[in-house]
Amino acid sequence: MAGKGNKHGFVIAIDGPAGSGKSTTARLCARRLGFFYLDTGAMYRAVTLKVLRSGVRLDDERALRQLLRSTRLELCWDDGGLRVFLDGEDVSREIRSPEVNRLVSAVSALGVVRKMMVAEQRRLARGRNVVCEGRDIGSVVFPDAQLKIFLECAIAERVRRRRAELKEQGLDKGMSDSEVRRNLLQRDRIDSSRDLSPLRRMPDAVLIDTTHLTIEEEVAVVCALAQRRIQGEQ
Repeated sequence: MAGKGNKHGFVIAIDGPAGSGKSTTARLCARRLGFFYLDTGAMYRAVTLKVLRSGVRLDDERALRQLLRSTRLELCWDDGGLRVFLDGEDVSREIRSPEVNRLVSAVSALGVVRKMMVAEQRRLARGRNVVCEGRDIGSVVFPDAQLKIFLECAIAERVRRRRAELKEQGLDKGMSDSEVRRNLLQRDRIDSSRDLSPLRRMPDAVLIDTTHLTIEEEVAVVCALAQRRIQGEQ
């Protein structure tokens, strides 16, 4: 059984840096296994978008706490994919903007934000078989997950993937490879060096280097590991 936040369900926790393939792999694994995909990155992005819109300073903890108390997040899946609702508004496109990309790691590093989000993630996953990805899923959110995965990927490949993602979303205008690379490395520094819930590989996590793997190969590896763990519990 998964421990904190998830009773009577199987949890697959996928961690890794931005551009390593976490989101796509987690989404497709959930679909193949019939699990619920909990997109924690989208949740943090939605909160970041609200912070940007509000103009609240990141060092104003009292104002941030008040802002979070009035925040309502919903994740819905349909034939078009994931839809993220922030206070009733569909912000699925807005949360992928370069502005959010630049601020999301700083917002995610705030204790007041992480406390609220971890509680929400555990609530949404409770009693479900879930695939969850992020940077502290196996270390903090679901430390007792039955399967922990840590994805690695070379920076050049991560840049290529992020550019392709931005182009597909129509958000790549005016962004050079060097800017995308700079943004990714900045996020790496913030995520790995923050005091609260830093990005780190847990000793019981399976390491997968995705640099030379296709998404289909990544999904096949993770699903095979999950099926072996599930069969071992039966």
